[in-house]
Amino acid sequence: MSIIAESPKYLQIFSDGVVKRFAPPIVDASSELTYGFRSKDVIIDPSKPISGRIFFPDTKDSTAQLPVLVYFHGGGFCIGSTTWCGYHHFLGDLSVECRCIVLSVDYRLAPENKLPIAYEDCFASLKWLSMKSHSDPWLSGADLSRVFLSGDSAGGNITHHVGIRALQDNECCVKILGLIPIHPYFGSEKRTEKEMAEGEDAEQEVKSNDMFWRLSLPEGSNRDHYACNFENLELSEAEWSKFPKAVVYVAGLDFLKERGVKYANYLKNKGVKVELIEAENEKHVYHVFLPEAESTRLLQRQMNAFINQP
Repeated sequence: MSIIAESPKYLQIFSDGVVKRFAPPIVDASSELTYGFRSKDVIIDPSKPISGRIFFPDTKDSTAQLPVLVYFHGGGFCIGSTTWCGYHHFLGDLSVECRCIVLSVDYRLAPENKLPIAYEDCFASLKWLSMKSHSDPWLSGADLSRVFLSGDSAGGNITHHVGIRALQDNECCVKILGLIPIHPYFGSEKRTEKEMAEGEDAEQEVKSNDMFWRLSLPEGSNRDHYACNFENLELSEAEWSKFPKAVVYVAGLDFLKERGVKYANYLKNKGVKVELIEAENEKHVYHVFLPEAESTRLLQRQMNAFINQP
């Protein structure tokens, strides 16, 4: 049995189809108030399965309704979980900073579940949210007219596609007010300048990204599939007119920075109200690896400003 695909830190895929994932430390949910928030795990669809984790800030007995942030973790569509230590602390602290309910979604992973399954699972979480708001005490104060979608890396990609599905679905029971993709993971057959740069670092980045796309895209597809190349999913003028406002975050030291900038400019050219914010000296998904860093705190304050703007 040989290894046919590998990301040394996180993933090995063997010739017999076995997938071995290497997970970093995880954190259990706790209904006890810790660092200003509570958390609990939920089952969104046991048949698939799709699960999630809710983060609820200490509201000091306030009865005011709270906005909801639905978050999709990164990991090249192949790894990642809302239980990972970095995500747990980042999203719990974010719920406190923004005074919002956070629903973080554990969607099914590739290569066992290729795209668009991740999109379908994450869109299903919106329908679950609207249904459970009437029966789950943790969601009884959720303001479903103030829902925001966010995610990092592959989760930033999912944010875009789930946002589109929500605006196209007349039965969607939540109101998406904004998209917050963080270091979004897109691609195309045409290489960017960074991807064509000489040097071992660039070669390794390209090799890794190509591997994750090969594992996650439908069989027979290339990187110009709409899931990867956002320009190849056509929307009507009427649909673009309903596209939510967005703030796109990029990191100055991120190999995917060019993709994020291109995405923001694309939305702007389609008439979307969009802001591009760069963390100049930071790497890809730094907030997950450094949830207590000042740069992460700044990101949380910026997200708060977007979510709670008048």
